[in-house]
Amino acid sequence: MMPGSELPPTLFANAQLVDPVAGTITQGGVLVENGLIADLGPHLSASAVRGGTKIEDCRGLVIIPGLVDLRAFIGEPGEEHRETFRSASEAAAAGGVTTIVMQPNTSPVIDDPAVVDFVLRRARDTGLVNIHPAAALTKGTAGKEMTEFGLLKAAGAVAVTDGDKPVRNAQVMRRALSYAGMIGIPVIHHVEDLDLAGEGVMNEGEFATRLGLPGVPHAAETIMLERDIRLVKLTGGRYHAGLISCRESLDVLRRAKEEGLPVTAGVSINHLTLNETDIGGYRTFLKLSPPLRSEEERLALVEAVASGLIDVIVSDHNPQDVEQKRLPFAEAAPGAIGLETMLSAGLRLVNAGLISLPRLIRAMSSGPASVLGLKAGTLAKGAPADLAILDLDEPWFVDAPQLRSLSKNTPFDEAKLTGRVKMTMVAGKIVHSYR
Repeated sequence: MMPGSELPPTLFANAQLVDPVAGTITQGGVLVENGLIADLGPHLSASAVRGGTKIEDCRGLVIIPGLVDLRAFIGEPGEEHRETFRSASEAAAAGGVTTIVMQPNTSPVIDDPAVVDFVLRRARDTGLVNIHPAAALTKGTAGKEMTEFGLLKAAGAVAVTDGDKPVRNAQVMRRALSYAGMIGIPVIHHVEDLDLAGEGVMNEGEFATRLGLPGVPHAAETIMLERDIRLVKLTGGRYHAGLISCRESLDVLRRAKEEGLPVTAGVSINHLTLNETDIGGYRTFLKLSPPLRSEEERLALVEAVASGLIDVIVSDHNPQDVEQKRLPFAEAAPGAIGLETMLSAGLRLVNAGLISLPRLIRAMSSGPASVLGLKAGTLAKGAPADLAILDLDEPWFVDAPQLRSLSKNTPFDEAKLTGRVKMTMVAGKIVHSYR
């Protein structure tokens, strides 16, 4: 079937079904009807469905719930040359992502209900996947004056955040957590103390010294996270640390969870699969915020995902045009695209035996959906048929010009990956098909 096809009642039979909530992989089928999962399980076969049902033999391929990406920048409105709703959703669909939560740092900033409404209407009209806006936590993401959370939530915002900008003022953050807790909207925060980070452009340490580049210490992240956790304890507000990148932060997160605080955390696929040495000869496509850390830190992050301490894996999709990346490393803009490669890169961890497939999928689907209370990321009867069919064994070569994002700043350029999405559907409609 071709992208855009409306599915008749269809049974996807002879598949491996990954249930991220139960943590299981079972042989069986999924029946899709009227845009929903009508039934699923090992009892479903061609002889078990009524006449007129189309049968698709998956021949042992894997069916997973559509992925939910909690952190992606889309340039529309204002910076359409970097990414549009259409191009972002095409990249997402090719990577098995059926729901995107977009960052608010557009132009204009998503800090007004009218902009939330525009984003929702524009995404509905031009996008292929579900796109939800996260609204700005402060006006203009300037960190000084809170936005109207209640009005923004009523307009359709699913969270409040200043994107890749931290809120320096502890009093503003305290009030934000209190207000957000009252109206039931989560706060997502970029945990970085900008004063400590200073002019740093990569992980502080021996490798940065060798390259002659200023470094960002772990403390820049950990101190901000410690502050936020104390404010959560004070206010009871729902809090999600957007990106964790070092072991010290994991210790802070563990203590918060042991105390029963309403705290979750995410990590980018880049920090799970790459480290500071990959920067090599000043590769600007690997300049990120927070920066890539050491191999020991990377392995600690992987273990935190495997154990469930880290709840969410994100693409941290941040398209940058050529002019912003073809600069000396210290001057280049941070960020990398990742919607299309997040899942395949994550399968590196599965193939290496570092994490189970159900746990990986959980951190990319039901985990992020749970953080925001979205009806997504699950294989369940009656749920929307947001699904991806995956060939775990298919190798492919990342050719940046062929990626669907308008920007091509992928850290996996020319990488050899194993595992590819063969089909993606949203509400029972095929939005990507690769043969």
